[in-house]
Amino acid sequence: MSNAVDTGPDATTARRTAADAERVVVKAGTNSLTDDESNLDDDKLDKLVDDIAALRARGKEVLLVSSGAVGAGIGLLDLDEDRETVEESQALSTVGQGRLMHRYTESFGRYDTQVAQLLLTQHDLEDPERYTNLQNTIETLFEWGVVPIVNENDAVTTAEIRIGDNDMLSSSLAVGIDVDLLVTLTDVGGVYTGNPKHDAEAERVEAVGENYDEIQGLVDETATGAFGGIQTKVQGARKVAEHGSPAIIAASDAPDVLERVARGEPVGTIFLPVNGDDDE
Repeated sequence: MSNAVDTGPDATTARRTAADAERVVVKAGTNSLTDDESNLDDDKLDKLVDDIAALRARGKEVLLVSSGAVGAGIGLLDLDEDRETVEESQALSTVGQGRLMHRYTESFGRYDTQVAQLLLTQHDLEDPERYTNLQNTIETLFEWGVVPIVNENDAVTTAEIRIGDNDMLSSSLAVGIDVDLLVTLTDVGGVYTGNPKHDAEAERVEAVGENYDEIQGLVDETATGAFGGIQTKVQGARKVAEHGSPAIIAASDAPDVLERVARGEPVGTIFLPVNGDDDE
């Protein structure tokens, strides 16, 4: 894997572009918000809010795509996660979503910041009128200084209207509302040359650009089980990069992770914008 780890000048330029981003989508996965028993982890959630507050203190607009509703529901009802059916999962999301938003309201309240909940399905992204309304709502929330918190509407989704993954939801929103940066926070600190949970020699890929096909092959080859979620994260990041904006996959538990991104430091794996300078 001679060119898997890319730290050249293009990566440095992309990090500067990421640091200068004025509008950011941050996506946080379930493992970044819950403990080993699937209970909502207050410390993890507060850290995420602290990181987002650091970006907002720099004058940036931030939209948060947050998983964790089903996990929060499992923790609240003390159910066996392994017994989940589709119906149970949808019901759990309705229990957990309220708890999740309650905690976000409390945590952002420490910064005198209001939050808003948006629950979406694939119809909302595909229907032009609905999507225009969604864009207008988000723009208004930004004007008011409110943090939009988005999740898929698990309670009503079917195979036909399911977005399928918050990684794809976050990338679709990043493209649709013309954000300058997508940051996907996960319990794995980026893209690696192997599965870091099982391969001690796996190296973190610092940047993905012309080596995308090679990296995609690596991910397809090594992603198994829970680690398989890295595949949709890579696909979502690439979608944003092809739209002309950088995307970063980084560890949610890294100290000051979003602040370090805003300082242009090499955090996680950055996806270089494709023809970003030509986008008007």
